[in-house]
Amino acid sequence: MHAKPGFNTMLLINPPVVRPCEPPAGIAKLLGMLGKHNVRCRVLDANLEGLMSLMKCPVEADDTWSRRALKHLDSNVSALLHTDLYKNINRYRQAVNDIDRILDQVAFSHGVHLGLANYQDLTLSPLRSFDLIRASEQPETSPFYCYFMERLSSIFEEEEPSIVGISLNYLSQVLPAFSMIGLIRKLCPDARLVLGGGLVTSWLSNPGWNNPFAGLVDDMVAGPGEKPLLDILKLSPLDVHASPDYSPFYEKPYLSPGFVLPYSASNGCYWSRCTFCPEKAEGGSYSPLPVNASISDIKGLINSKKPCLIHFLDNAMSPALLTAIADNPFDIPWYGFVRITRQLTDPDFCRSLKRSGCVMLKIGLESGDQGVLDALDKGINLKEASVALKNLRDASIVTYIYLLFGTPSETYIEAKSTLDYVIEHQKYIGYLNLAIFNMPAYGPDAACMDTTDFYSGELALYRQFKHPGGWERKDVRKFLDREFRRNPEIQAILRRDPPVFTSNHAPFFVMSKGI
Repeated sequence: MHAKPGFNTMLLINPPVVRPCEPPAGIAKLLGMLGKHNVRCRVLDANLEGLMSLMKCPVEADDTWSRRALKHLDSNVSALLHTDLYKNINRYRQAVNDIDRILDQVAFSHGVHLGLANYQDLTLSPLRSFDLIRASEQPETSPFYCYFMERLSSIFEEEEPSIVGISLNYLSQVLPAFSMIGLIRKLCPDARLVLGGGLVTSWLSNPGWNNPFAGLVDDMVAGPGEKPLLDILKLSPLDVHASPDYSPFYEKPYLSPGFVLPYSASNGCYWSRCTFCPEKAEGGSYSPLPVNASISDIKGLINSKKPCLIHFLDNAMSPALLTAIADNPFDIPWYGFVRITRQLTDPDFCRSLKRSGCVMLKIGLESGDQGVLDALDKGINLKEASVALKNLRDASIVTYIYLLFGTPSETYIEAKSTLDYVIEHQKYIGYLNLAIFNMPAYGPDAACMDTTDFYSGELALYRQFKHPGGWERKDVRKFLDREFRRNPEIQAILRRDPPVFTSNHAPFFVMSKGI
C-alpha cells in the first residue's frame, strides 16, 4: 500500500483489553479537538470489536460448564444490554462468568488467559520491552490476529491515514496493542505511529527512561494528547474549548443497558498531597475545566444522544463541580469519584446531589484509622466521614468505598481499626473495593524506603518494599483472607459487587433496585 497524495487523516485506536461497557473517553476528547481544527479523523474501538469477534470463534466445549456457557453465550451478551439482568446479582454473575469462560477457551490455544477485563500471556510479559517488541514482530500469535488483520486491512484499503494514534491506559492492553503495532507497520508502513495514554505517561515519568521502541513507534506522548497531536500536525491550537465527540460510538453495542457517557472535567487531582500517590510521583499537575464549561459540555452531549448514565472520570470531582451539578441538574443518573469533605457533612447538600441525579459516589476512604490517614496526608477526618456516609445513605446515594491495606504507616493494629470502622458503618456502605498497597517505583516517597524489584521487567511501575512495622504483604493477605473477608457483615457487602465490571456496573444495580 502507498499513501495517497495529499491525504492527511488520523486513525485513533482503542486496543483490547479493557471493560467494554462504555466508549473510550480519551479518544472522544481527542476527536472533539481534532474536529475543531478540521482534521479528518477516524476511530476504531478495537477493544469492543475484538472481544465481540472472539466470541464468534468456534470453541470446543468439553465440560458441562463450558457447554452451558457456549449454549447461552448470545443470550448472556444480550442480557447485559437490558436492565432486567441488573435486578439479580446471581444471574448477572453467571452471565459474566460464562462469557469470560468462552473468551478464555478461545484464547487459550494462543497461550493467553483472556476475559472481558483481563489479558495474561503465559510467555510474554507486558513489563518487558523485549517481549513487547517480540509481540510486534509476531502479531499472528495474538488471539486477536484474525480480527486485527481483517479490520485494519479493510480500513487501509479504503484510505490510508497519515497518522495512527493508539491510546494505552492499562497493562491488559499492552501486548495486544504491540501486536497491532507490528501489523500496522506491515500494512501501512508510511503512517506515523503515535502512542499515548495514561500508561505511556507513567512510563515516560521514569527518570531513567530510555525509549526501547525507537523505530517501531514514532512518538510517545505524556499527559493530555491534544497539544502534542496538534504539534505533530503542525497546527496552532485554536483558543476555543472543544467538547468531546462521541458520535462514532453511539450505536456500538457496549455491554451496558444503554449508552454510558464518560466525562472528565479535569486532569490530575485537586488534592494532590497524598503520600505515595503514583500520580504525584509522575509530576502530574491539576488542570480543571471551568465548571460552567463542563456543565455546558454535558448538556450539549445529552442533547446529541441521551445517555442512560453519566460517568465522571475525574480522580476526584471538585467541590465546585459538585455544587455546579447540584445547581444545574441534568435529569440523567450520574456517578463519580469524590473525596470526603465538609461539603458532604451537610445533609441538605447530599439531598441536592440526589435531586441532580447522583445514584452512587465512589470514595477513597483508604483506612479506618485516623493515624494512618494523617500519615498518608489524605486530608480525611473519620468523624466527618461517618457523618458524610450517613448523610449519603439518608439521601439514597449509594457509596462504593475503596480501602487500601499494607501502607507503610499501617500495621495489624491499624488494619483491625479499619475492620471495626467498616463493621460499625456497614449499613452506610453499598460496595467495597479492597486493595493491597503497591509502592510507586519513582518519586520522593519511594526513595526513602528499602525497596526491591516487585515485578520482573524494566517497565514495572511498582517496587516491593520492606515494611517499617514488619507488616509485610503476606501478612496483609492473611489478614484480609482470614479476618476481614470472613466477617459476616463484610461478606454481605462484598457479595454485592458485580464481577469483572465492578463499579462500572454497580450503578445499574442501584437504579434497578438490585441493591
